[in-house]
Amino acid sequence: MNHRPEGIMKEITSGQSVAAEPWPIVDGKDHAAPSVFRPEALLREARRQKGLPPLAVPEICVLDPDGDIVRRLRASGAGRPHEGWACYHSDLVTFALDGVGEVGVVGCAVGASFAVLVAEQLFASGCRVLISVTSAGQIAEIGPTPYFVLIDRALRDEGTSYHYLPPSAFAGAPDLALLGRVEAALARLPDAVVHRGAAWTTDAPYRETEAAIATARARGALAVEMEAAALYAFATATSRPVLCFAHVTNAMAQTEGDFEKGEADGTVASLAVIAAAARAWSSGDGTV
Repeated sequence: MNHRPEGIMKEITSGQSVAAEPWPIVDGKDHAAPSVFRPEALLREARRQKGLPPLAVPEICVLDPDGDIVRRLRASGAGRPHEGWACYHSDLVTFALDGVGEVGVVGCAVGASFAVLVAEQLFASGCRVLISVTSAGQIAEIGPTPYFVLIDRALRDEGTSYHYLPPSAFAGAPDLALLGRVEAALARLPDAVVHRGAAWTTDAPYRETEAAIATARARGALAVEMEAAALYAFATATSRPVLCFAHVTNAMAQTEGDFEKGEADGTVASLAVIAAAARAWSSGDGTV
């Protein structure tokens, strides 16, 4: 099936012949086929080279693109390196989260491709649910920042998602029952404001033009971030539980005093959101 959207085909004229130029992001894809290069194989070789033991990661893992949670854990001495994490590109810090148990967190996995690379490797290493909390820009004015958006769908303005799912405007959270339990749990938090809605995922934060922002707003996006569409496409394609939050902290630096995240660089509220989401997942999963 040719999934190339209308208006994308470019005609190349050579004499009397006219041909359609392939569009690599959608052409030549077989979304149902397994990948030749697998995360399990990379991790196997990394463990061999680094002499690491085959230790599973915690069942609950977190992506912390800004790195604030990881920095706080290291500064307080509450986090410790995971001795079996074999990723070439990141470190995994584990810590005890109140009411949840051991959690693993990877900091500074910024952007769609990096986030999904790490997600693939986490699930191949024993992770059972992944929670991403990323700082985001305000698209719709729904209240003073900072606040959180529980992302239920994300506008696919990046590249990674198209390797997991055929083209569509949005990638949605695959487990709506889990999303509902999390939303109910978050409504009971006393110190964090959480909305539910759409995000705009872009690969190019410094190309957030007025036209692009207006388009995203018209399509219902509440915030702009860099990971959710790809993570949800990965989650849908692989039947993995993934939850994405946008921590809306700024209006894209349009005024001075922007990017204020709250107490301890926003980590107090972020950890409360993560704990509530993890407990909601556990309540439906039957673990703890």
